[in-house]
Amino acid sequence: MFYHVKELQFNSRVSKPDVRFAKLLLEQFGGGNGELKAAMQYFVQAFGCKKPYPDKYDLLMDIATEEFSHLEIVGATIQMLLSGVIGELKNAADESDLTKMLDGNAFKEDYIHQAMINPHFFLLSGGGPTVTDSQGIPWSGSYINAMGDLTADLRLNIAAETGAKMVYENLMKFTDDPLVKESLRFLMTREVAHFQQFQAALDSIRPNFPPGILESDPKFSNKYFNMSSGKDFKGPWNEGTSPELGEEWEYISDPISYVQETDGLLNAIAEGTDRTDGLVQERNKSLSAERKAEVDDATAPKDGIMSWYTYDLSADEDGMKKTSKHKGTKK
Repeated sequence: MFYHVKELQFNSRVSKPDVRFAKLLLEQFGGGNGELKAAMQYFVQAFGCKKPYPDKYDLLMDIATEEFSHLEIVGATIQMLLSGVIGELKNAADESDLTKMLDGNAFKEDYIHQAMINPHFFLLSGGGPTVTDSQGIPWSGSYINAMGDLTADLRLNIAAETGAKMVYENLMKFTDDPLVKESLRFLMTREVAHFQQFQAALDSIRPNFPPGILESDPKFSNKYFNMSSGKDFKGPWNEGTSPELGEEWEYISDPISYVQETDGLLNAIAEGTDRTDGLVQERNKSLSAERKAEVDDATAPKDGIMSWYTYDLSADEDGMKKTSKHKGTKK
């Protein structure tokens, strides 16, 4: 159940209208890294967690709902940035006031130019936010990433929060309005908070590497192929031990010779690791059975009926006993 509270989560304000920045801000309304994408991604991911992982369901739904709150903040800011323009678009009988409102002919020409680039925003919508990015490209469900595996989905969400944070960081460079920056800084900061929350949730799952269930092939998991000519660089990505599996990196300095000598890697051997193929297969079966049991046990029908939620009719949201049954409202 969604219940809309009319007050914004953060009180968005603007100092003056700014048509051009309103268009840029659309990137966070209907863009590929925007608030609608984040809200829908976490919302979709949450469904598979409801029964087997109720704590992660709660996390995903809470953050998804907050992202809808952020979408409202972005939309409200866009609307205020277009203050004056929207009214003049309704003033169809007078052709001169729009030029005055835009502080001269140069601004009107720029407005017309922007309208030609993104007609849906400036002409077809009547000046309100549109579900597009800043170039007028419609929002798409293809922006949503959901793999149905918690360890994979949480990593996708960490990446989504990173992208959104960077967009807000860049947007702040294109406005000199301190009140708009105030809202952008709040929104950017919440991306950082969500990043940490998703990371903490990922860390609470063990094992969580690699994403999914199946382990990697020990013959290839710690090999680094030097696939370029010129100066070579070394770092923790190709020397020492790997950060997740703790295996010794094997640096293949001449990958062409190595591939030829191993018959196209068919005869490659595992070096620098204690894992064997037999151990990997055993672990794969064990984790597969464990994860399957978690889902099956949580989603098994009770008395032949599947119910999404069990309503507690004995207590209200404050935990106090109810004294009467719900009565319908007469029309």
